[in-house]
Amino acid sequence: MAFLLHGLFVLLVCLFLAQLLYPFVTVLLAQLFGKERLDPKNKETETAFDYACIITAYRNAAIAKPLVESLLRQTHEQHLIYLVADECPEFDFDISDERFVLLRPESPLRLKAKSILYAIAHFKRNPDYIAVFDADNLAHPQFLEEISRYAASGLKCIQGQRTAKNLDTTYAALDSMGEHYKNYVERYVPWLLGGSAVISGSGMATETNLYKAYLASPAIEQGQHQWKKMLQEDKILQNFILQQGGTIAYARKALVYDEKVDTGTAVETQRSRWLFSYFQNLPNSSGLLWRGLTRLNFNQFYFGWVTIALPMFIQVALAGTLVLAGLFISPYLSMALALALVIFVLNILCVLRLDEAPQPVWDAVWQAPKFVWRQFAGLFKMRDPNKNFQHTEHKKYVSVDEVVDRGEKPPSKQP
Repeated sequence: MAFLLHGLFVLLVCLFLAQLLYPFVTVLLAQLFGKERLDPKNKETETAFDYACIITAYRNAAIAKPLVESLLRQTHEQHLIYLVADECPEFDFDISDERFVLLRPESPLRLKAKSILYAIAHFKRNPDYIAVFDADNLAHPQFLEEISRYAASGLKCIQGQRTAKNLDTTYAALDSMGEHYKNYVERYVPWLLGGSAVISGSGMATETNLYKAYLASPAIEQGQHQWKKMLQEDKILQNFILQQGGTIAYARKALVYDEKVDTGTAVETQRSRWLFSYFQNLPNSSGLLWRGLTRLNFNQFYFGWVTIALPMFIQVALAGTLVLAGLFISPYLSMALALALVIFVLNILCVLRLDEAPQPVWDAVWQAPKFVWRQFAGLFKMRDPNKNFQHTEHKKYVSVDEVVDRGEKPPSKQP
């Protein structure tokens, strides 16, 4: 029995060592060997792409007006904007630009995928790419111009960089801290090392035929009948692309500003939904990991490894528990795991520096435990999503000029 216990402990320690150390190793490799994968010969075709920008709003269309205005100010002008106002009160946008199309479904849709399908059914023309936004987003004036640089290289799915629209509370700054980390470790680093970026959920552009194929996939068809139990659309899209052998690019200078949660209650609400989707997606992540391993496909293997990794707060909590247990089972392994934990935490701070996190994020770092506690509370709220998951309320009415003037500019540092 003692032998089996020791063997299980060794296996768990090895798994956690791999998960805790891989971010540091990959960040180091990206700094030493990483490179952008763009074809400079295709620069002249960047202005040729036509975009359909789909905005999905649920019960609050007013919050989307600054986003519409930011899209109308794009330096790349060849695009149409479709705002799907699902169960939204009447709101006068006072926008007469012919590039803006306001759609009001007659029957409630109550699902992002259905809103996107509704927008596509009402396209005025067939675009080259479909870009998806949440109503609370803002787009940097050069967003589509930057996306076009990647489209000109033949890339069919391009994720922009989401960054904070608001940093006015400690929780918002801590939420932004997590996104800075994930942007760098799960999107930028894999892209620099020859892999694929994890999709954020908004601010991404996908080639139209590929996107329509994804919307016609069984996961979307079946999910429409599951309501809130449906796997999140971003995970379905990335799984669909990777399973077909495709690549998801990361346009780090294509900025999209996203509203961050500003209260502890909002953290619990949001994270309970995200955690449910993470566990729901584990079979797909493990499938990609196995497919990449058996077919010697680095892109699939790396992506599977990134998306199967436990959420950070669960990783640290379980690793800490193993460190304490190891004091009685194998002190040397316990010390090794404790060292890995230290490296993991220091790497987070290093990544924040590399991703040029703003000062409010650094000021909030020492209050991270309160955010972690709220995530644990969200973990224990993962019951029936159709009964318990609530829509995150967005209320930060901010123009893109206000955010850009605050200093949120495209990152300058490259490896």
